Amino acid sequence: MPGLVWRRSQSGNGERQLTPRTHNGDQYLRYYLIEAANSVRAHDPTFARFYDKKYREVPKYQHRRACVMTARKLVRVIYALLKNHELYKPAKAV
Repeated sequence: MPGLVWRRSQSGNGERQLTPRTHNGDQYLRYYLIEAANSVRAHDPTFARFYDKKYREVPKYQHRRACVMTARKLVRVIYALLKNHELYKPAKAV
């Protein structure tokens, strides 16, 4: 993942929340993947639910972290679609 992960900082049973995101890979690709994920979140209920779940998991920087996690999910979905030569079919809204 091109810079879509955080460094881990643990001590004992605790894990630090404020860790910097890695800056591997192309900064423009990272920016556009996060922007695409934010746009997909607004139009696809599956991604919106995933974003909301990730938003509630952390106490600080909720939007930023949730967008990056959604971008990671988007990359995995795109990879699977390309690998299997399929089209994306969004889930029906309930």
